[in-house]
Amino acid sequence: MTTPLSAELDLPFTLDPKTVSRYQSQGHTRVNALGADFINPLRPMVAEVVRKQELKRDTQGRIEEYISMFTQVTNIWKMSEEIARFVLAKRFARVAATLMGVPAVRLYHDQALFKPAGGKRTPWHQDQFYWPVDTANTITMWMPLVDISPTMGTMLFADGSHTNGPHLKEGISDHADTALALVIEKEKLPVTEYGDFKAGDATFHSGWTVHSAYPNKSDNVREVLTIIYFADGARITRSENKFQEADMKAFFPGLNAGDVAASPLNPLLP
Repeated sequence: MTTPLSAELDLPFTLDPKTVSRYQSQGHTRVNALGADFINPLRPMVAEVVRKQELKRDTQGRIEEYISMFTQVTNIWKMSEEIARFVLAKRFARVAATLMGVPAVRLYHDQALFKPAGGKRTPWHQDQFYWPVDTANTITMWMPLVDISPTMGTMLFADGSHTNGPHLKEGISDHADTALALVIEKEKLPVTEYGDFKAGDATFHSGWTVHSAYPNKSDNVREVLTIIYFADGARITRSENKFQEADMKAFFPGLNAGDVAASPLNPLLP
């Protein structure tokens, strides 16, 4: 049954050409994707999924290095029909495809990222280090489910850091944080932060964009939903590290290196 929320999520979303240009040159941009009236019904559903998953203490087959930074639950679209309508929304997929300049995208996975009060800073890192796909056309939508300020842990992006692929072959760690900070300094890359967010605002960033997030110094949980997409037609690469191997099993079940990245967990969108 189509709800008002899902109907809204299927409506086209027009992007300013300057927004597209900014994404392609800087590797990130901000989009006022959806109003709070549509986020408010979603928020308790996501929170309930996170709560249940926390009780299970299930790692979902993934290897995590940053459990102290936030609670992470993936593929929540498989746990709730209402959440699936949101994660698989044409609205967001069209934005992702337009920003990357590709005809269509596939879902890689979603993530609920809840950073608790007192949650520490997220080090500088590049997401695509973890992803076994053969395309640089990958993108993450990062959408707060609540109004947030920098004191709650908003993101920082190193402008243009996506253009040279991996800056180092290492996942999130203190060592990688220091090394990427030196890259930013050496290459004189400007760092952008977008300030306050209303629920439903979103950033989109490339898989190779170097980014970080502030610690949560507030008394509230920073509730965020992310959706990761890649260009349709991408193929799976041979895993180069233990994290890619774990992601292979979690998000491309039944597929092997060289196969088109199109398992039942990777629906074609929009």
